[in-house]
Amino acid sequence: MDLPFLQQFLLISDIRTILFLVLLAAGFYLIHVLYHKKHLDFSVVVLVGTGLGLLLGLAVQAASGFPDNPADIRFIRETTAWYQLFGTGYMNLIKVIVVPLVIISILQVIIQLEQGHQMGNLIRKTLSVTMIMAAVSAVTGLALGLLFGLGRDSVPSGAAGGGFSDAVSVSEITDVPSTLKNLIPDNIVSAMVNNNIIGLVIFSSILGLALWWVNKEHPAEAAPLYKGVRGLHRTMINMALLILDYMPFAVLALLANTIAQRGLSGIFDAGKFIFALYLGTVIQFFIQLAALLLHGLNPVPYMKKSAAPLLLAFTSRSSVGCLPLTVETLTKDLGVSEATANFVAGFGTTAGMQGCAGLFPALLIVYVCNITGTPIDLSMLVMAVIVVTIGSLGIAGIPGTASMASSVSLSGVGLASAFSTISPILAIDPIIDMPRTLLNVSGSLTNALMVDKRLGLLDEPAYKKGARRKT
Repeated sequence: MDLPFLQQFLLISDIRTILFLVLLAAGFYLIHVLYHKKHLDFSVVVLVGTGLGLLLGLAVQAASGFPDNPADIRFIRETTAWYQLFGTGYMNLIKVIVVPLVIISILQVIIQLEQGHQMGNLIRKTLSVTMIMAAVSAVTGLALGLLFGLGRDSVPSGAAGGGFSDAVSVSEITDVPSTLKNLIPDNIVSAMVNNNIIGLVIFSSILGLALWWVNKEHPAEAAPLYKGVRGLHRTMINMALLILDYMPFAVLALLANTIAQRGLSGIFDAGKFIFALYLGTVIQFFIQLAALLLHGLNPVPYMKKSAAPLLLAFTSRSSVGCLPLTVETLTKDLGVSEATANFVAGFGTTAGMQGCAGLFPALLIVYVCNITGTPIDLSMLVMAVIVVTIGSLGIAGIPGTASMASSVSLSGVGLASAFSTISPILAIDPIIDMPRTLLNVSGSLTNALMVDKRLGLLDEPAYKKGARRKT
């Protein structure tokens, strides 16, 4: 089937493309039966979608003989283009509601506060918990990097005549005052366009406080505004629920697409780094559970109820895209107050991320140090923890979060000139981005639980109950 209509327009010119589209449709039908007819629990159906996506992606690779460059094979390009329609298209549908959802949710949070100091207390506790956990994730990354000796057996990919290639650009080092200053938005429209959640939270908080002030001094004038905010909030929540209902289908397409597009040879070449990152994700996840225990919370209910958002994070690789489901899980299933859920989860989607901006850049620092022969002494380790922790705030709202976080961290410890040596790691980014994003979202969930517990607002009986999400 060599017709241009099939190859360039319809993107169905190979019998294998048709086969794998039929298999995708069969997977969708199975999920429909399990979810809407058998009425299985939502988390179970998402897990089924994940398993089907993994099998389907591996089947695509097997049908092409596990090539080194899957993108060179026509039927894989065609198949993944259609898979992206359902997977990436779904994530775009979620992202389109994130900006209005954040703004309206923060306004709803503010107008429900009874005293102004509650907001300040929420901000202080959120910052302290977020920074501490980011620092712990950095320590985890450094420890694993040293344990596995990352970079010792690697050849600098950018080496040429004793120098490093500038094929991959590095950001200039940014001082702490500038890092904090950059968190403040200078244009609300650009903050919306760039998904600068921190900027939106700041803007919405100020707007909400102004509205709260109007209500305090002129209740009659504020009444229709309050009613409008509450109505919009309920509408946005319902809209998010309508979209999230299709998550099991999207998870199947997302994971199948990721596996099908990545050659196994590239994965094997960076196997040690991949293993260290996945192991670090597991260790940091258990550290999060230990932190819940220290706050008097049994981690078992959390593990049962957080499966859906964590699986979406793993397959979608988008912390921002998971925000609606993260907030809903916190408020509906885990007993977290609406104010804490919206503020901490919104903050955690782009700042203090334990995966992309904590564990990952710490591993890279050790990797680059070993490649370049830079001594890893106590001063380097302490500096690395400080730089990674503070840098986890500074990359908020910037596309390509993990790459930017690694750039900032390497610059901060004086390794900017060697940035090109991480090219082999960036080449397998989709594979390592999955656990990073899962850790980001898990960090947002556990941080919100700890903050709400410290504020005395957590509904512990609701937290202890079994999983409540049903079809």
